[in-house]
Amino acid sequence: MIEVRDLHVHYGGIHAIKGVSLSVEDGEVVTLIGANGAGKSTTLRTISGLKKPTDGQVLVDGNDITGMSAQARVRLGLSQVPEGRRVFSRMTVLENLELGAYLQKDRRARAADLARVYEHFPVLAGRRRQLAGTLSGGEQQMLAMGRAMMARPRFLLLDEPSMGLAPLLVQEIFNIIASINESGTTILLVEQNANKALQVAHRAYVMETGRIVSSGLAADLSNTEDIKRAYLGG
Repeated sequence: MIEVRDLHVHYGGIHAIKGVSLSVEDGEVVTLIGANGAGKSTTLRTISGLKKPTDGQVLVDGNDITGMSAQARVRLGLSQVPEGRRVFSRMTVLENLELGAYLQKDRRARAADLARVYEHFPVLAGRRRQLAGTLSGGEQQMLAMGRAMMARPRFLLLDEPSMGLAPLLVQEIFNIIASINESGTTILLVEQNANKALQVAHRAYVMETGRIVSSGLAADLSNTEDIKRAYLGG
């Protein structure tokens, strides 16, 4: 499991994360929802090692990894799909995917991982020789997710996977997220589309101005009047 204890993060003089505690159990989809600037992405970046906390702990399976580098966390099984996709636009789809497998030295294992990614994202198989920068927004999101999966993550950290996508593609992305989870990958999801996030998640945390203000089963939160008014258009 992933556990975050009393996390504090500063950007200069700005106290961005204020005592956040949360957990993600093996096999779950857990989502962080909240308005822009609530601290969701900063929390994710701190868990993945891209941002250093001012105070608090990040633990995996009970082991404190707070001082561990982002690269070392990938070896532990944490992979992040960044907001905005950040594919390598001048490299092919296949080259992007192969970069995700930089830790895997066994050729047969890499080939098996690639086949598994193509099962989840068939469109990428047909575009494997195409430059990543020429893909549509939805295809680039699939590529970013596939690249992260090439590291064989136990925990997949997804940052705003539906941002900027057409409604039909949003539904497709969330169907894929559910499929990845069903295949055994634990997922921590940051998402502004609270409706879709709560539909796919087992549990949810609600963030406001750097704090967790509510948490519980996703199904229960989606029926809470305050959550409906604030995030679901109810």
